[in-house]
Amino acid sequence: LRLGVTVAAVGALLAGCSSGTVTTTPMGGSGGVMGGMRAASTPGVGMVAPLSCSAPTDLPGERVTVRLVDMGMSRMMGGVAPMGARMLLTADPATVPTGQVSFVVDNTGWRTHEVVILPLAPGAAAGQRVPGSDGKVDETGSLGEVSGSCAAGAGDGIASGAVGWATVTLPPGHYELVCNLANHYADGMRQQLDITTS
Repeated sequence: LRLGVTVAAVGALLAGCSSGTVTTTPMGGSGGVMGGMRAASTPGVGMVAPLSCSAPTDLPGERVTVRLVDMGMSRMMGGVAPMGARMLLTADPATVPTGQVSFVVDNTGWRTHEVVILPLAPGAAAGQRVPGSDGKVDETGSLGEVSGSCAAGAGDGIASGAVGWATVTLPPGHYELVCNLANHYADGMRQQLDITTS
């Protein structure tokens, strides 16, 4: 009886601690599935870092918002991300016309992240690159990077709660947005971006 009361009390306490939204979906479903869970498409995902800065509102060209999330982690975790960690990179919209594209990258995860823009070979899809022994994919042909905290362009990585941005000109084609820190690609941080003719 005492065990049943304790379990009920703990369950009630945990229910009261939930402040965000995490939606479960079947494995292999759509919407950025991460091991059976996906981050909600709006702010308020459980266990996210609040943003401490924002990108300029007058960036040129088409605006693509990239969200970086890592589930089941905390600000106290450091070092290399373990294989099998649940991470997500989403881009909205995922299809834009050719020309200038401004990427605004929100890191609501607890780890440092980045976004590298890589071309996809004809017939290739996002998620098919093979990481090397360092846990990273080949960046040959990169068309840009967003890795500065509260700043434009490249830097030392987008810190937890920070925003980075960059504007690049992309011809029509298929691209892959990746976080290329060790094991982040294998852990799910990649998405296809399609650039159409205007």
